[in-house]
Amino acid sequence: MKNRANGVDINYQITGAGPVVVFAHSLASDLSMWDAQVAALADRFTLLRFDSRGHGASSAPLGDYTWDVVCADLIGLLDGLGIDRVHFVGLSMGGMLGQHLVLRSPERIASLVLACTTSGFPAGAGAVWPERVAVVRAQGMISQVESTLARWFTAPFRAANPEVTKRIGAIIAATPPAGYIGWASAILGIDLTDRLGDIHCPTLVIGGAEDPSTPPALQEIIAEKINGARLAIIAQAAHLANIEQAANFNQLLGDFLDSVAEK
Repeated sequence: MKNRANGVDINYQITGAGPVVVFAHSLASDLSMWDAQVAALADRFTLLRFDSRGHGASSAPLGDYTWDVVCADLIGLLDGLGIDRVHFVGLSMGGMLGQHLVLRSPERIASLVLACTTSGFPAGAGAVWPERVAVVRAQGMISQVESTLARWFTAPFRAANPEVTKRIGAIIAATPPAGYIGWASAILGIDLTDRLGDIHCPTLVIGGAEDPSTPPALQEIIAEKINGARLAIIAQAAHLANIEQAANFNQLLGDFLDSVAEK
């Protein structure tokens, strides 16, 4: 289904019944990355997944995207669906969106799950983004498939699950270059660490022990800065911990949502 919000068409899916949980995916992915979580939680939650602008079946306008714009996309979707308040789950880029959204509109966020994400890049770490953007402009998204899969999954997982890596690789390749480039400009500018103390909703921070993109040290910073945040690091998981270690991720996520959701 699609909803017109903030000048773009946003593709979304709603599954289940109960308190509303919204899922925000990573860069170069789409709402299907949350399939295992939907299967585990739909018996007791209403699960709203959406393709961020520039991804999946949503509109992919040209130009740099800003955090104000992408926050307005999600607020517009929620307003269009008549949803006032949600439990938010975001991974990587989606976790960055969640941090911005809760700081802008705290009344809309009942709880927060930040997975394999960051509140800011260490000095020099952001230099990779202009390089990636230049390659995508020149060669398209197929240029990012192998290197992205190597960051997203551990080598043993890729070897044992070729069908998963093939499916995720196809999603990476199909991502509109405009969406990747537009979001890269927002990601490069993330700088929220000093503001995390202003987040007051229940928060769970999840990391992958073998994540090269957002290593556990970055999750530790977020959990330390948000008062009362819980931290969990999943063993034998790289960046897409929700897929590589779905059972462990789902247990952590389900236990947290059960503890904070009003039934």
